[in-house]
Amino acid sequence: MAQQVRPRRSVLYMPGSNARALDKARSLPADGLILDLEDAVAPDAKALAREQVCAAVQAGGYGNRELIIRINGLDTPWGLDDIAAAASAKPHAILLPKVETAEQVHQAVALMERNNVPSGTTLWCMMETPKGILHAEAIAAASPRIGCLVMGTSDLVKDLNARHTPLRLPVAASLSLCLLAARAYGLAILDGVHLDLDDDAGFKAACEQGLEYGFDGKTLIHPKQVEPCNAVFAPSEAEVARAYKIIAAFEAARAEGKGVVLVDGKLIENLHVEQARRLAALAEAIQAK
Repeated sequence: MAQQVRPRRSVLYMPGSNARALDKARSLPADGLILDLEDAVAPDAKALAREQVCAAVQAGGYGNRELIIRINGLDTPWGLDDIAAAASAKPHAILLPKVETAEQVHQAVALMERNNVPSGTTLWCMMETPKGILHAEAIAAASPRIGCLVMGTSDLVKDLNARHTPLRLPVAASLSLCLLAARAYGLAILDGVHLDLDDDAGFKAACEQGLEYGFDGKTLIHPKQVEPCNAVFAPSEAEVARAYKIIAAFEAARAEGKGVVLVDGKLIENLHVEQARRLAALAEAIQAK
């Protein structure tokens, strides 16, 4: 298949201070886990959370799940120790909260390199403030280390003095700006959380909206959200079958020297083939999990 795609349909926040939750996460069907040292951890539990999260990552047992450590901001009393400890733990990524400038990215990357973070460990950036949204392009372009933008819609709604609504119109512009920045620089991007755990229909609608926007997946706050989120962001059987049909037709036409490709009476161009290859690669990666 043309390109390697990593499934990030569901990425679940797990409080770093809860050892039982860190252990339970080894059996959850989430594509990724954000082991949190920031918002989900009280100040007097920060050191314990750091120790437990790093020990859990080093112990392993999480299978193919992507492991991300969300550190505290580098301007807090815990940030520098967090990034040093995360460097030793060697997660797949380190998530930096409340990123607002390219300079913050440069500082984090310099600290990662100073602490000998492996080359495969990327930096993820939380996009959750008005200033951060306005600087989305500069942030996305700041370093080759960046692997993903993560929408923090809860903080963003608060800072905007807005409201959480079913259609999420108050954050529509922010979602679009960050999507443009991510795609312009070849980054993954994850949608924000859905806070109402009793609103199953609303949660599904939010997942479907995120898929329509173009997000790779959604961040989650509870294990019950994982499977329905996976179902929305996974390609359907019909979509996968059509993708393979497009690829086969294109390759057959190319082998025969034909310049025009038709599938079910519709003209197929290179952009359709690229989309088909990506979708097929995603389906294969999900199947291999």
